[in-house]
Amino acid sequence: MKLVTFNGGKVGRIDGDEIVEFDIRSMREYFSAGGAHSSNRRTPLAEAKLEAPIRPRKFFHTAGNFREHEEESKNVDWSHRIAPWINFFQNVDAIIGPDTPIIYPEHLTEELDYELELAVVIGKSGKWFGPEEAMDYIGGYVIFNDITARDIQRGEMRSGVFSFCKAIDTFCPLGPWIVTPDEIPDPHNLAMTLRVNGETRQESHSSRMSVTIPEILSNFSALGYTAGDVLSTGTVAGVAGFKSEEERQLLYLKPGDVVEAEIEGIGVLRNPVISWEEGHGGPPPPRIRPWGD
Repeated sequence: MKLVTFNGGKVGRIDGDEIVEFDIRSMREYFSAGGAHSSNRRTPLAEAKLEAPIRPRKFFHTAGNFREHEEESKNVDWSHRIAPWINFFQNVDAIIGPDTPIIYPEHLTEELDYELELAVVIGKSGKWFGPEEAMDYIGGYVIFNDITARDIQRGEMRSGVFSFCKAIDTFCPLGPWIVTPDEIPDPHNLAMTLRVNGETRQESHSSRMSVTIPEILSNFSALGYTAGDVLSTGTVAGVAGFKSEEERQLLYLKPGDVVEAEIEGIGVLRNPVISWEEGHGGPPPPRIRPWGD
């Protein structure tokens, strides 16, 4: 089942070329209630404006789970390595949905990058459980594009902690919908591809995680999950920021680019990149570089 949020916060499921609306107020409520009753209201999918499928109470941002990404990070001279089991909380106000523009904040960064990730939606509340129980807590899967300002990240990495570089407004594309586990029997058997303007930039497979999704969920269950929370599982190799210096400048995202993040069995999350002026109707604020070069 594909679960969607659309047309100003309505919630439903896709049924062929229509959306069947639920009698429920939000996707978080859908998971908290253990499901929802369908109404008689239907909307043609072609007439629906899809939004981010869920706005979680907590967004567990985990990283370092694909060691291929850690390996490529050795191409750059950062002060700290990308260790496994990294965790921080994403800014949920930065979440945007499919086809919503990523706004390039020119006053903050010159190195805008992409990161394709598989994210897990928590289906029920829980805490302190083991890997053998973890799959029971999965309510669905969704695509996450972890947009990152690499120059800001370099500055943050001097302390070994990063968050701001990934939490700026519109840096959290999520969607296009949540696919329930019955349609994805093995989340470790999914092809993963990210394209910019039709050119493949990242290409990998969820089987390449060095840890399993149940292990990730179990590990961070000590922090406590609420139904409807989201947990990312880390990106794969191929990001612009870990290429050669010459390649980076060609591959970083720019206004006018279109990013397509695709995961087998889920779909394609598409977002254009636009300038600050196009997004806000005026020039960007004065340049800010609190993290240095």
